[in-house]
Amino acid sequence: MFASAVPRDRYSREKRSVSQPRNNARVVGSGSKPGTVSPATMPVKKRLLLTIDDYRKEATANLKKMEMEYYNRGADEELTLTRNVKAFQSLLIVPRCLRDVSDVNTAVEWFGIEVPFPIGIAPTAFHRMAEKDGEISTVQGAAKSKSLMVVSSWATTAIELIGHEAMKLDVPLWFQLYVYKDKSITSSLLFRAHAAGCKAIVVTVDTPVLGRRLADERNAFNLPAGLTLANFTTIQSSQMPSAHEGQSAFEKYVGNQIDPSLDWNMVDWVISNTKIPVILKGIMRADDAEEAINRGAQGIIVSNHGGRQLDSAPATIEVLPSIVEAVNGRVPVFFDGGIRNGRDIFKAIALGADGVFVGRPVIWGLSVNGAEGVANVMQIFQKEFLHTMRLAGCRSIQEVREFHDGVVKDSHFAKL
Repeated sequence: MFASAVPRDRYSREKRSVSQPRNNARVVGSGSKPGTVSPATMPVKKRLLLTIDDYRKEATANLKKMEMEYYNRGADEELTLTRNVKAFQSLLIVPRCLRDVSDVNTAVEWFGIEVPFPIGIAPTAFHRMAEKDGEISTVQGAAKSKSLMVVSSWATTAIELIGHEAMKLDVPLWFQLYVYKDKSITSSLLFRAHAAGCKAIVVTVDTPVLGRRLADERNAFNLPAGLTLANFTTIQSSQMPSAHEGQSAFEKYVGNQIDPSLDWNMVDWVISNTKIPVILKGIMRADDAEEAINRGAQGIIVSNHGGRQLDSAPATIEVLPSIVEAVNGRVPVFFDGGIRNGRDIFKAIALGADGVFVGRPVIWGLSVNGAEGVANVMQIFQKEFLHTMRLAGCRSIQEVREFHDGVVKDSHFAKL
């Protein structure tokens, strides 16, 4: 899959996706001067979406309040949500010069799958809440950008349909797994994910209960009419309970379905019930990374759930180096949380990550322009990452990994 990397020194020439104008200009009716255009119906100038933040602003304006706050907000006071982004901003890149960066190789291999950039699509729920075709559009955007996609257990499109589209478009898939109280549900998900062509299982380990998401409680969050948890339509677990003012239906659903008694024996059980690699998502400590490897996990994702679980947890980029040191190359260490541009990706890989995943930015792209928006978001990340590599003097991913002493805290220069 994606056997050949993207050309080293050129980017996609696809036209940038932009929001459609809300009104078309029209000639004012009888009594108006011929050819006069009503100010109220003049065409809205298309915004040029050049950065991930451009997409964030556009998506925030387009989405309904409940939907926007579900995607964008975090837990409690959102300290960790904010810290994830600010921690990247506090890191500086000290570039090398005169390195001949005319030929740069960004390709990597993840569990036998070659991808042209070390940037994947993180698992996020409810894509059809952002855009009518939801996860199918996301797969199509992944194909256009040659990206690996991780499918959420809580997708609003069934894994079989996602897998069919991915197979047709040659998109590599992994499947993110929540372990339900009813183990037969979890066993079924493992079987169906494998049958749908997923090449790895990503087990979320940081959600014994749902983080307290105050915006969802204030909005009495529930899935809009017509949407369900599509992987569970044959059982009662596809519907969320009703929510009253001050309640989140999603929080009630998780409390009803997800097992808070899970321990490390769960990892043994999942590994014994699938034939594909198992990756643990939600590792924030070196000792947990060590235990994950001892239990047979074949990869880990350093993640604090995008600041949506334990508030006051450190930023993922702050704990990444200690986890990489503990793992010492025995399994791949992936990363998510707070990535908003290609420089952030460079910093994460320089500090030891084997690859990164992005979640909210993909939803922003999806909500703004469907598959084209997803593709453009991923292409922005790819373009910025390659540009950063060149400016920093790195010609390969290996050279980025060897660049760790060139990524420093801004406090390093405070004494100057």
